[in-house]
Amino acid sequence: MITINDNKITHENIVEQIQQFLHIHATEAVFISRHRSKTGAPTLTTHPIGNFGTALFGGINKTLSPTMPHKMTVLLRKIQKNAKKAGLYHKVCFEVTHHGPYMQIPTLFAEVGSNEGEWKKQKPANIIAQSLLHLFESFENKKNTQERIPVLIGIGGGHYAPRFTDVALEKEVAFAHMIPSYHINEGNITFEMFKTTLDASSPVDGVYLHRKSMKKSQQTQFKKWCSDLEIPVVSSKDFSDVPSIE
Repeated sequence: MITINDNKITHENIVEQIQQFLHIHATEAVFISRHRSKTGAPTLTTHPIGNFGTALFGGINKTLSPTMPHKMTVLLRKIQKNAKKAGLYHKVCFEVTHHGPYMQIPTLFAEVGSNEGEWKKQKPANIIAQSLLHLFESFENKKNTQERIPVLIGIGGGHYAPRFTDVALEKEVAFAHMIPSYHINEGNITFEMFKTTLDASSPVDGVYLHRKSMKKSQQTQFKKWCSDLEIPVVSSKDFSDVPSIE
């Protein structure tokens, strides 16, 4: 565990610094963080990082970091289970891909949100810590078979990825990068950016479109791109239900 004293989302070259000063060759990174929103709604979230457009909050313009889809999806489920057991009122969800720092290794964020009052509470922090420890133990002991679960990228919907969260909690799939509707509407998702998203999520087994959040023309465009790249467009009906978590 490494603590940095400045803003983590703008702290570039952290992997190189870990190698230089601690002589540790990092292969994956988990940021334990505080989340801030205008509404201040209580949340427990996890998400991949990168920028589909201009890098306003760290990272590099139109550049994505590699993802950890299986671990991120298992983490989401463990947070939900532990939060429910603890009787927390927080919303548990993915956030779509956003902000830096740029990382050359697979990375995820795990966050407590979304105001100073929530950050000071012990219970939400304990749930994130407990869920991460369960996650690490699960993969270290090879009890988890998530590596065989199909990986999807999600397209459409809002910042808190409601549809992708529901699908990940209910179906045997794992989500990598997620593109929200606001980036589509702003014109940031070109064919090249779409390919960049696939590459940073690789290997990808399918693309999930949140159809109700998208215009017909947008759906048609993404379906054509998927066809051109021979990537299937999938539905939640294509996957089996998630078994109960031990």
